Amino acid sequence: MVMAQSLFKVLKAQQPEWAIDVLAPAWSLPLLERMPEVRTGLKMPLGHGRLGLGLRWRLGRGLRGRYQRAIVLPNSWKSAIVPWAARIPWRTGWRGEMRYGLLNDLRHLDKARLPMTVQRFVALALSPGDALPAIPPPRLQVTPEAVTQALTRHQLQKETTPLLALCPGAEYGPAKRWPEARYAGLARRHLARGGQVWLFGSEKDHPVCDNIAAQAEGCVNLAGRTTLAEAVDLLSLADAVVSNDSGLMHVAAALERPLVALYGSSDPGFTPPLGKGHAILHKGLDCSPCFERICPKGHLRCLTEIGVDEVEGALEQLVGNL
Repeated sequence: MVMAQSLFKVLKAQQPEWAIDVLAPAWSLPLLERMPEVRTGLKMPLGHGRLGLGLRWRLGRGLRGRYQRAIVLPNSWKSAIVPWAARIPWRTGWRGEMRYGLLNDLRHLDKARLPMTVQRFVALALSPGDALPAIPPPRLQVTPEAVTQALTRHQLQKETTPLLALCPGAEYGPAKRWPEARYAGLARRHLARGGQVWLFGSEKDHPVCDNIAAQAEGCVNLAGRTTLAEAVDLLSLADAVVSNDSGLMHVAAALERPLVALYGSSDPGFTPPLGKGHAILHKGLDCSPCFERICPKGHLRCLTEIGVDEVEGALEQLVGNL
């Protein structure tokens, strides 16, 4: 969803008068609210993996007459049903799961020409074969009022000492997670210098963050305690962020926070943090990227070979002595 903002920016640059509404899962609506290019986020009532043909049909029928164009970013067959049922005249997307008929502007993806996810999104705003423009990076906007409300709700205070935000989770699996002991070691060093450390993540990341907090006394564990909106607003206060390849990594980049991104089983050439002010640590072993949830070789060297000293060195290159 964060990377999709680059598409919204390109569409607005082409036609500033266009109104952009986005049909998306409920969890992602707070991100859309922080994208000035988006007029409205429409709640998709079906969760990931659910077919729900009847519900998709009724949803599309309720949107008839409201839109002239639809761009379908997911590649699934079912994701193209709503704009087809809505009878939107111009329906664009990659061929994906053989969506002939559902999409009438069907594109054939050349993965070699468009290796990055964000490039594939932006290309759908162009005519087939057009050269990509300079891709505008995502930029989420937060308000001081929302930040203050989040601080008050969680009884937090942004002190004058540097705030290091750690995002140690990764929904995909442990092959994308830098070891908890390394995160704890990094946190201890920062706390010893008098800094603050806040841990961010979802409810699923709470045990991981609890373990880090137990090893590094003084960390504030926000995993599972904040809404996504609050996490975005609080993350905007960080003086630096260290994150696995995850959704929060992209959020931190879109907030223009100095960011060290740690890549294990995934490919930084496919879904890198966008914009400037980021450092990517990736070992590039012969076995990576494997894109597996669990290391198939059992050693996880792609992440264990990234040391605390190396991460601290990357932070120093970005922000000096944090």
